Amino acid sequence: MTVDYRPLTDYYQNTVSEYWYSRWLFERAVAAIYLVAFIAAAKQFVPLLGEHGLEPVGRWVQAVPFRASPSLLYFFPKDHVFRACAWLGIALSIAALSSLPQQMGGIASAAVWTALWMLYLSFVNIGQTFYSFGWETLLCEVGFFTIFAGAGRMAPNMWLIWIWRWTLFRLMFGAGLIKLRGDPCWRDLTCLNYYFETQPMPNPLSWYFHWMPHAIHTSGVVFNHIAEVIVPFAYFAPQPFASIAGIITIVFQGVLIVSGNLSWLNWLTVVLCIPLISDKWLAWLPVHPPADFAAVPAYHITMYVVAAGVALLSIAPVLNMLSPRQMMNASFEPLHLVNTYGAFGSITRERYEIVLEGTDEANLTDMTKWREYEFKGKPGDPARRPPQVAPYHMRLDWLMWFEAMAPAPHSGWFFNLLGGLLQGDRNTLSLLRANPFPDAPPRYIRAQYYLYKFTTPDEHHKSGLWWNRQLVGTFYGPASLRH
Repeated sequence: MTVDYRPLTDYYQNTVSEYWYSRWLFERAVAAIYLVAFIAAAKQFVPLLGEHGLEPVGRWVQAVPFRASPSLLYFFPKDHVFRACAWLGIALSIAALSSLPQQMGGIASAAVWTALWMLYLSFVNIGQTFYSFGWETLLCEVGFFTIFAGAGRMAPNMWLIWIWRWTLFRLMFGAGLIKLRGDPCWRDLTCLNYYFETQPMPNPLSWYFHWMPHAIHTSGVVFNHIAEVIVPFAYFAPQPFASIAGIITIVFQGVLIVSGNLSWLNWLTVVLCIPLISDKWLAWLPVHPPADFAAVPAYHITMYVVAAGVALLSIAPVLNMLSPRQMMNASFEPLHLVNTYGAFGSITRERYEIVLEGTDEANLTDMTKWREYEFKGKPGDPARRPPQVAPYHMRLDWLMWFEAMAPAPHSGWFFNLLGGLLQGDRNTLSLLRANPFPDAPPRYIRAQYYLYKFTTPDEHHKSGLWWNRQLVGTFYGPASLRH
């Protein structure tokens, strides 16, 4: 008996061929995010989590079973393996960005995306505190389903488009719900009076956003609620409403991108908006779809199975969104396939910073001269304008923001950081902007606790400073290696 696949071919050509450009752009964008993520791993993983890092993976794998956090690196927690895997990820990201695997066919494309997903999942699952951010699991989830994107000569699969849209819905709607249930400032529309100053890592424009009129801040919170609570339902609407919803979300994320450094969270959210946009909006791209799409029935059958799996795995995230005790960011299985998301359920009202200082003097007195360590991204020198680092992720700088939420140390990696600086460890120092002790490491180190506030426009005009800071007390120390 001969099976006629022409109706299936005609359906996909007529129904989903309008998303060919969308899929092409989506894959390139995901590859670009992977590239940034693997560059960060190549530069930071060994200093943070290597054999002599701030949270050594070797100690962690002795306490955590493989099945709880599967990783290709679990059985080889060595620095040279970490570096090799990070550079392999960079090479594969560049390959995916070039479109070569997609041109070679569905199997080659799936193989590259599978390798990227397995490599990055391996870093995340042994990354402990330094890989505990919501955008890590988001990249794992997006990366996994991109495995099923297919070759360039194949029509986009509508089930996969719905899966990507469902991921974006959970990301945005979850963020909206966590805000409405969380800090009262989201309900009285005052959160932006504080957010730009107290966010984890301000950027060059954060100061200007902070001093915008309160009416704009209030309008911004209203726009936030519209973009995160109302607009996501239009992701599932027919065209052109889905495209319009995607563009609104892109505009919203664009404001977040230009006003702060939130790693690649906003950038990846923009990427997830691409499957909302039909080819009518993207025909300007410098590529052309094939004249005829190849019918691959096995591929479409596979997507039915994948869609059923997503539906099953979505039960826990949906229940979490409906719960009054909603978790902000969480995975419900070790592969991070379908997760729950949220951001900034609470907004800090004041910004505290930990400033590390060292001295090479043998005897400490009130006259001791201390030299300050400067971080690459987080605030330090009040005269230094906040830098632009996103979509790159400064992991230590982010963790220092969390550490400063209490007036005393509460993380083991913090003491390892101090120890590395006291030893003049090259890997530890690579995480900082500069070494104030280039000839020999300091004899003593201390951590001072400061309250930081943006200077007013008048203060900035007169002094050129971006921050005012006030010493609150000593966070830790002074300490030497013997401590």
